[in-house]
Amino acid sequence: MARPTSADLASSVKTLNFFLTTEQACSYLPERRAGSVVVDPYTRVSTAMYSTLIDHGFRRNSGHIYRPHCQACESCISVRVPVKEFIASRSQKRVWRRNQDLVVRPVGLSFQQEHFQLYQRYLESRHRGGGMDDASPEQYNEFIINSGLDGTRLYEFRLHDRLLAVAVVDQLLQGWSAVYTFFDPDLEARSLGTHAILWQINEAQRLGLSWVYLGYWIKECRKMSYKNQFRPLEIYRAGQWLRIDALS
Repeated sequence: MARPTSADLASSVKTLNFFLTTEQACSYLPERRAGSVVVDPYTRVSTAMYSTLIDHGFRRNSGHIYRPHCQACESCISVRVPVKEFIASRSQKRVWRRNQDLVVRPVGLSFQQEHFQLYQRYLESRHRGGGMDDASPEQYNEFIINSGLDGTRLYEFRLHDRLLAVAVVDQLLQGWSAVYTFFDPDLEARSLGTHAILWQINEAQRLGLSWVYLGYWIKECRKMSYKNQFRPLEIYRAGQWLRIDALS
């Protein structure tokens, strides 16, 4: 099958219906109000269509594809790594070497009790008291499994038989989107979150793809500061991607 052209994809995206949500308290900056432009949730979005949408600043959360649309705030910035130009820092090289004993393999996009238990431990450690530490199988399926896209994959990171991390990845036409990674919170020295992104960058390079998308970066949100460690970066501003040396 021939790969669809940019014109074909742009035309198909124009057939989508978009809606504006009502504003509510921002989950990242609680003192602010947040709204979004969302794709009609009843519309089946193909991988090709999502590949176009993500290049226009959209992102998915569970099965919902959205882009921030806030009346008085522009803090959410889409960022991506141009993998062909990526240069690992000294600390990232150390993380990469430290985890060469791990085996990575793709697994089916389905509920697995072992994955869910690791997810629970991760949330309890990282999001205690923040409203995300009461995970249920239903919440896990909604957030991790029910992506609504054909290109979503799970990758296990194992040390022998021990599961250390799971990375959720959306495979696009032009690259990979790093959706979410959860990992063993007791192994902080391994920097498993950083390693998972480094592994995705390496895989994208190996496959001849162009970018790894890291979602939104918010300057005031400390939990997103890790995205600034991957250089160079491209940010989506005023309808175009711009190369920068560092976020500020």
